[in-house]
Amino acid sequence: MAFDGIITKSVVSELNNILIKARVNKIFEPNKNEIILSLYNNGENYLLDINIHPENYRINISKHTKPNPANAMNYCMLLRKYLIGFKITSIKSYDLERIIKIRFEGTNEIHDNTSYTLIIELMGRRSNVILLNSKGNIIDSLKHIITHSREILPARPYQYPEIFKTSLLELKSFDEFYKIISQYSYAKISKLLSDTFIGISIPFIENILNELNIDDDSKDINDLREIYNYILDFINNLGTNNISLKKLSDKDYTIELNSTNIKNPVNASIDDFYYSKELSDNFYNQKSNLLKMILSSLKKCSKKLENINAKLAECENMDKYRLYGELLTANLYKYSDVINIPESVTLENYYDNNNLISIKLDVNKSVNKNAERYFKKYNKLKNTLLVVTNQKKEAELELKYIESIIFSIDNAKTIEEIEEIKNEFLENVEVKRVNYKNLKPTKPKHDSEELHLNKYNINGFDVYVRKK
Repeated sequence: MAFDGIITKSVVSELNNILIKARVNKIFEPNKNEIILSLYNNGENYLLDINIHPENYRINISKHTKPNPANAMNYCMLLRKYLIGFKITSIKSYDLERIIKIRFEGTNEIHDNTSYTLIIELMGRRSNVILLNSKGNIIDSLKHIITHSREILPARPYQYPEIFKTSLLELKSFDEFYKIISQYSYAKISKLLSDTFIGISIPFIENILNELNIDDDSKDINDLREIYNYILDFINNLGTNNISLKKLSDKDYTIELNSTNIKNPVNASIDDFYYSKELSDNFYNQKSNLLKMILSSLKKCSKKLENINAKLAECENMDKYRLYGELLTANLYKYSDVINIPESVTLENYYDNNNLISIKLDVNKSVNKNAERYFKKYNKLKNTLLVVTNQKKEAELELKYIESIIFSIDNAKTIEEIEEIKNEFLENVEVKRVNYKNLKPTKPKHDSEELHLNKYNINGFDVYVRKK
């Protein structure tokens, strides 16, 4: 994302045009990465959106309201305690760094005049919002950070982050600029300037190169002079209507020299860009999460159908087991005196022109018991066939339903559609499965009727015998 030092400086310049002397009316914290200050100035209300999301970090005036949690978060309560009723007296950015200082002045609870400073550091994953007292000590911060060089903790003095790049604003001429960059060999101008100077991003330089029709790999000193002069002209126009946002893609942008009739053009464009991007990101995340859940159900259903088909395959042998039982029963007279049961017997199959058929036996059981065993297998598979046939129909219907849900998700265009699909799916599939899964077995009742007990009187004693 290209919220670089140039854009930060431009946004701050516009904020100075409209928010100086603005009074803090309300403070919101819609989520853990965002603080919104509701401000009033010169008869108008403003929402100052401060966002430290690792990818969507920014500060800008917003016209979009956001839902807030029922219970305010701790940092929001702290800001309300110190800043509500105070007025903004200055908004400054440090060089071209993505660090903004907003100073508030007013009277505290004991009616003493005092001031607080809100530091907004927009540095990717290290972004933070820090409240300082009038002595420059930290009251608290949205994130507590401890590194080898800094401690962002309550009661500690605030320290600026270490900066290792050169300040472009401190250069007095092109000669100084050229002297610095000529020390390095480079393949791309955009990367060289971004790596060397504070607050300069690659997309910003690439856009300048495109405007000036200069190759990114140029080594021509005149090309470098043109770039330097263009950047100076750009910086001199910050805060005017001669700067506008240029959208590079749905996920990236930069700003350019281009006059516009829009009031505070960079703030307005930044607000629209991130609002659309967050809607898109939220839609994509909800869609991905729902799809993940449904694919999990699809996997369960497919596995269930696989098990059902395996049971149906077993049922294909049930007529064979019935045949074995019948043939063994019909030939019991041959084995009535047999003591050592063989591992198998060969019998004439009267269903197949008396062709011989070999039947395996359990040597630990009589031939009669082996026949009973085969009849039990037959009956068990016969009952299983009835049950799993219905289960297969249900599983196939569920599978088709889940596949139709996946199709609906692929064609969904809005978050509302995703929510509707999710609710329908949970109601029709997941909730039912969970409810059945969580049903607790009923404990047996200990009375003679439920346990099928028979009562006998033996020698004056009541004896209860339970039937199986």
